[in-house]
Amino acid sequence: MKKTFSLLASTLFTACSAPVWSSESLPGYWEYHEFLNAFPTQGQLTESLSQTVRAPAIPLTIKQKDPVTISVVYPGQQISDYWVRNIKAFESRMDELGIDYEINQVFTRPNIDTRQQSVSLMEAVKNKSGYLIFTLDTTRHRKFIEHVLHSTDTKLILQNITTPVRNWASAQPFMYVGFDHVKGSHVLAEYFKKTISEKSAYSVLYFSEGYVSDARGGTFIQDMSAENRYRLASSYYTKANIESGYQAAIDTLREHPEIKFIYACATDVALGAAKAIKELKRDDVVLNGWGGGSAELDAIKQGDLDVTVMRMNDDTGVAMAEAIKWDLEGKPVPTVYSGDFELVTSEDSTEKMDRLKAQAFRYSDN
Repeated sequence: MKKTFSLLASTLFTACSAPVWSSESLPGYWEYHEFLNAFPTQGQLTESLSQTVRAPAIPLTIKQKDPVTISVVYPGQQISDYWVRNIKAFESRMDELGIDYEINQVFTRPNIDTRQQSVSLMEAVKNKSGYLIFTLDTTRHRKFIEHVLHSTDTKLILQNITTPVRNWASAQPFMYVGFDHVKGSHVLAEYFKKTISEKSAYSVLYFSEGYVSDARGGTFIQDMSAENRYRLASSYYTKANIESGYQAAIDTLREHPEIKFIYACATDVALGAAKAIKELKRDDVVLNGWGGGSAELDAIKQGDLDVTVMRMNDDTGVAMAEAIKWDLEGKPVPTVYSGDFELVTSEDSTEKMDRLKAQAFRYSDN
């Protein structure tokens, strides 16, 4: 049983920024498997949650006195349907578990609606929400998160990040949950190494400046730069939307016509780049997506994208619901959880894509 309140911020776009070079790795964070190996008990808890996520729901075993209160502030206004599907899967699993809850959802635009995010986050704290589901991408996010960790009783679930912050060792969030950006980037790097001849030039189109760009873009560049096998010709931060992805791709293809492939760090950026490639008639340039949502899978079918790393999307929504259930039952909850990936290419059959979609969207397509 639930009550839902929604607020949808308006759409907007801005132009791409100037070229930049990637930073090194992810300083200040535990990488996913590094953290689990360093803390074996956490590894056991994470594996137990992974098995629970893949299994049918088992209803809550205790009787609630009051509904669980949950606030959600997501950068959900993107072509990528990850965030919307995530919440649908979360609510569906909560219903299957028989948890009584109230949820307040706010979807904003990445890199733009900072004021709306701040207002919504402060309201969640003021209203003493039991759980707050947010993300960590920028320094501004980090400052707010530290305030919640040290000054409130609200339990914080950080979405789209699976690398615990080292400096928060004494007061980690309730849970980090998502699909490991580093692992997904390794998968795509291996694909490009197998399909693109060595010494080829490439460009990286980042998300907006922040954690996601570092994790996806920085990791990929390090992989491709090993032994000087490939040459990074250019890299751009975008505004995390189609328009800036398009402009960045136009600029880099005109300035560096020798480029053999473009690595895009997000769905909207990739679809913008696909538009540029088509406009300039550069069908020889290989382009990836990141995440494998509905828009990317359609683009692969249409020949606009060549490859993507597909998240088993609904896993993370299910994981959050199960974590709340465990918490209500007084069971320990793992600090971090990452869902599964599958590589999808334009060579794959319709049958394979349909099978993966049935698994990835098992809740959010219903």
